[in-house]
Amino acid sequence: MSKIDLHIHSTASDGKFSPADIVCKAAERGLTIIALADHDTVDGIVPALAAAKAFPQLKVIPCVEISTDVSEGEIHVLGYFVDYTDHKLKATLGRMRHSRQERAYGMVTKLGKLGIHIEWQRVQEIAGSGSIGRPHVAQAMLEKGYIASIKEAFTKYISRHGPAYVEREKMTPQEAVELILRSNGLPVLAHPLTINDPETMVIELKAAGLVGIEVYYNGYTTEQIYRLVGLANRCNLIATGGSDYHGLDASTETMIGDANVPIASAEQLIALAEQRALKLASP
Repeated sequence: MSKIDLHIHSTASDGKFSPADIVCKAAERGLTIIALADHDTVDGIVPALAAAKAFPQLKVIPCVEISTDVSEGEIHVLGYFVDYTDHKLKATLGRMRHSRQERAYGMVTKLGKLGIHIEWQRVQEIAGSGSIGRPHVAQAMLEKGYIASIKEAFTKYISRHGPAYVEREKMTPQEAVELILRSNGLPVLAHPLTINDPETMVIELKAAGLVGIEVYYNGYTTEQIYRLVGLANRCNLIATGGSDYHGLDASTETMIGDANVPIASAEQLIALAEQRALKLASP
């Protein structure tokens, strides 16, 4: 198990556990550096930093995972060390979260037409105060026995080409990189193997200001990691990584710290943040 995990979700978006719970779990597992990277929201960062005061051995890096729009595949951009107090950033993310809610409602409607009847109110209850996402829809499906796992909901129904998929408002990958840079953050391409042509996208985003790509990731094989390390080296990018932990399905998820992220990944991110005089984490 690694002591580093740079991609974790909480109830601020579509994770199962609160930011404080995530911090406690990471500390219990002996991690020393984590990043809370919720989808299109920075609302979990302050409570995570507050909880981390009880664990001086654990550093929490503020982060956000921004969803973007491409014709094929899924491209998400992580923003490390973003200024989570920036009003323009929070307003932009707020609009994106609203579109997430509309998309989730549309999926519930489509699922009903397919004979899968889940209640919108229950999806909202599962999401709580967090940003509504597809995992909340999947969890409602699981509760009613329509699927055997969260993963099945995605593969059969709500993935991009699934019969209940609904598009939502997104920005382009380049716009996400620019938003993160304007918010004094470090943009990193998340899970690049969800992209049809990752090398071309990496080159394009590097020109826009990308500083890293996620190499050590949930489910990636040794061969895939080796290939991505080579891509990062060729493009002079930091090779980061994380579990992408949501806490929703213990049978298929990578646990916090189990993505085997080298400590150098975090050290290089922190060094670049210091070099650019970015605001480091503080409650």
